[in-house]
Amino acid sequence: MGAKVIVIAGPTCSGKTKLSLMLAERLNSEIISADSRQIYKYLNIGTAKPSRAELQSIKHHFIDILTPDEEYNVSRFEIEALSVINNMIKNDKVPIVAGGSGLYIKALVDGIFNTVDVDEVFRSELLELKKKFGDEYLYSELKKVDPQSASKMLPQNWKRIIRALEVFHLSGKTIGELQKEYKREINLEFIQYGLRWDRDALYSNIEARVDGMIEEGLVDETKEILHKGYSKNINSLNTVGYKEIISFIENEISLERAVELIKRNTRRFAKRQITWFKQDNRITWFDVKSQKDLGLIADIIIRKEGLNEK
Repeated sequence: MGAKVIVIAGPTCSGKTKLSLMLAERLNSEIISADSRQIYKYLNIGTAKPSRAELQSIKHHFIDILTPDEEYNVSRFEIEALSVINNMIKNDKVPIVAGGSGLYIKALVDGIFNTVDVDEVFRSELLELKKKFGDEYLYSELKKVDPQSASKMLPQNWKRIIRALEVFHLSGKTIGELQKEYKREINLEFIQYGLRWDRDALYSNIEARVDGMIEEGLVDETKEILHKGYSKNINSLNTVGYKEIISFIENEISLERAVELIKRNTRRFAKRQITWFKQDNRITWFDVKSQKDLGLIADIIIRKEGLNEK
């Protein structure tokens, strides 16, 4: 077995950040963020980034490394995160991965193939079809050739849908088939833990977080990002919290309605995260009733894995 890497997964508002901070402090280690939005600068309140004090006390990787208009992908995350992990191990640190982006975690744990090229002509054709017939049309086309991938996406995930169609077009195989063929030789043992809440309690956490985001200044943060010259249409702002506030800023909806939509869409996002992580039977789940339980969970993980506090 290789060096241990601790992974903390689960839906939004489940306590992943707090638990990872506890573990990192007690193990004198660092945190690798597996969050596809915290990677962007300026998106602070809306992505529930760790506080400035927390970022100063514990070193975090993959937070605030890109401007909002820069592109990033899961293949790049896999390569760069593995490099960080290997460097941490060389320095006698236990890597702690924490985040709710399931695809990022899966890529890190299992690897993700990166061998199929891009077909710009075919991609342009798909974009034209999207403009003409809408997201649902592309989604229906994917269901015909790759129902397994389609079952893990929503019609509005058009970039992922286009990529899945492109992969099939170029290789004649689905993403799932190529993933099974992909073999990666690494000497690491990924140990995954998940935080599970009663649904009503989780929804209560979500309500409280969204209210807190508004109080902390989510509206002003969104205005500032737009004021810096970033388009409302960039991928990083196509995120729960920001897109609803942008609708408010543009007088399409009231602030009260924007808050209602953020809460509703965050609940839906949490459901999708739960569904994703449930599929991985390698995750050991902890049932959490309150934030106070996280300290006990940290104790259990450290003891169970035979980790040395420093």
